[in-house]
Amino acid sequence: MSATWTQADADFAAEIAAAAGKLLQEVRASRAWDAKELGKVGDAAANELLCHAITTERPDDGLLSEERKCDGSRLAKSRTWIIDPVDGTREYGEERDDWAVHVALCIDG
Repeated sequence: MSATWTQADADFAAEIAAAAGKLLQEVRASRAWDAKELGKVGDAAANELLCHAITTERPDDGLLSEERKCDGSRLAKSRTWIIDPVDGTREYGEERDDWAVHVALCIDG
């Protein structure tokens, strides 16, 4: 039987993406870093939030993050979350609006 996505998965993805976006806005509003460092700090903070949420709430699912070394364990899972904590890190650091948080669920490859 093939794994499927549920409305709960879609709601979860939207919830954690919104939470990461809010965190990124708070980090940027602190003005504690220059543009290059801000991008790195923001990526790390959003990655931590997203990875923690996924591994806590969906512990049986795999995880692939642009900001985390892949250990290959996701390859044995039928469901894998794929995240990019800040797509547009440079733009985020430059305080532009053309950046996003990406959260996706891949099922059965």
